[in-house]
Amino acid sequence: MTAHAATPHPSRPIRLYRFALSGHCHRVELMLNLLGLPFEAIDVDLVGGEHLQSPFLALNAFGQVPVIDDDGVVLSDSNAILVYLASRYDPTGTWLPRDPVAAAHVQRWLSVAAGDLAFGPAAARIVVAFKRPGDSETMIRLAERLLTRMEEHLTAPTATRFLTGDTPTIADLACYAYLAHAPEGNVTLEPYPAVRAWLARVAALPGFVPMASLPCGLNAAA
Repeated sequence: MTAHAATPHPSRPIRLYRFALSGHCHRVELMLNLLGLPFEAIDVDLVGGEHLQSPFLALNAFGQVPVIDDDGVVLSDSNAILVYLASRYDPTGTWLPRDPVAAAHVQRWLSVAAGDLAFGPAAARIVVAFKRPGDSETMIRLAERLLTRMEEHLTAPTATRFLTGDTPTIADLACYAYLAHAPEGNVTLEPYPAVRAWLARVAALPGFVPMASLPCGLNAAA
């Protein structure tokens, strides 16, 4: 009888440098929770410019959150962190498949998260929620185009329960938060029932933790 390898576990809690209202940070926090990994959340004062000070820049020269410190392994960029956590702490290969084709499908959605998602619904939310300058109309159009494509993807004859298969991967985590919170940037989810059903499936995962909602955009009190 062959013994199964023990699931890797960090020798000490992973430090997560974050801004709690950032979807980029939420995807990492969600991965840590879904993997059941101990971690210490360290809030970075973006409003006060802490991310631009020398101590934080020593962690990430780009001055961006999230950053993790896993017993001396310091990594930035949320998608890179998802790849690391899945590769290091999920020996089953569920969250990041080992199969080349399946892994490529996951990477495709990581690129979407860094592209259309970031410049569409994520950017629209930043303009409204944090009162930043930007062309909201263009961002909303980009968001609507992305949502339309995702709706088609999730309703195609070959559609699966999650973005790349019938089990969730880091692709789902990378895309979740900014779409779930798109109404905060005046992007409606009403015309996209399949997208809303997918969001509900992600939110139903054991260990799921939500990102706090903001009362702005379409979520603002009437």
